[in-house]
Amino acid sequence: MSRIKNAFDNKKAFIGFVTGGDPDLETTEELIPKMAEAGADLIEIGIPFSDPIAEGVVIQAADERALSAGTTTDKLFDMVKRVRKKTEIPLVFMTYMNPVYTYGTEKFTKKCAECGIDGIIVPDVPFEEKDEISGACASAGIDLISMIAPTSKKRISTIAKEAQGFLYCVSSLGVTGVRSKITTNISEMVQQVKAVSDIPCAIGFGIATPEQAKEMASCSDGAIVGSAIEKIIAQYGKECIKPVCDYVAQMKAAVVSAQ
Repeated sequence: MSRIKNAFDNKKAFIGFVTGGDPDLETTEELIPKMAEAGADLIEIGIPFSDPIAEGVVIQAADERALSAGTTTDKLFDMVKRVRKKTEIPLVFMTYMNPVYTYGTEKFTKKCAECGIDGIIVPDVPFEEKDEISGACASAGIDLISMIAPTSKKRISTIAKEAQGFLYCVSSLGVTGVRSKITTNISEMVQQVKAVSDIPCAIGFGIATPEQAKEMASCSDGAIVGSAIEKIIAQYGKECIKPVCDYVAQMKAAVVSAQ
């Protein structure tokens, strides 16, 4: 069974996001296994990029800190390889097409597989253009995670039929970031997916509180949290391990309570 499938196996999943190399690679390397111990079921690692169009100010700032600390794609591959000796948690890279293309698409996906990455999310590659990268992912044996948004409407069924790993359901229009209220009809999106596929659906963008996590998990297979974790990392820097893990434990409990 794939590690990603394990994350959702008979349970609601809590997915945490961290920007690789924020505040430095050593902290990220220590943080990932600790987040797994605290209850995270899957972790997305953002590859820092100078023009992250889907990200709000919090993750943009995290990318800048990581790049300033000297983080590169190769250093992230090496870090993941070391992390893999400590944990079996599913790991997914969140990146953009430009860094992948610049690195070399085939080379990038092959390195992902070699170091123990289970899948990749590329927000700026629309479903209709996924052939740019899907073949390389298939050859390397890693999942290309698709995204659907409230605007996807009729495309949701088409995307769901071909989705791999899990489906990233974007809760709100706009960029990533904490929101006080999520108004999208998530249940409707998830029902549309489940009508054609049994792929797990996890909700992301805007979830920050245990109440929001429980609400989103109650109508889906899991909740994804990024900006709220990155805010803690920004506040505590290298001392962020315990505060992040305390937060992860709280959010995981909220997700579990939605069973």
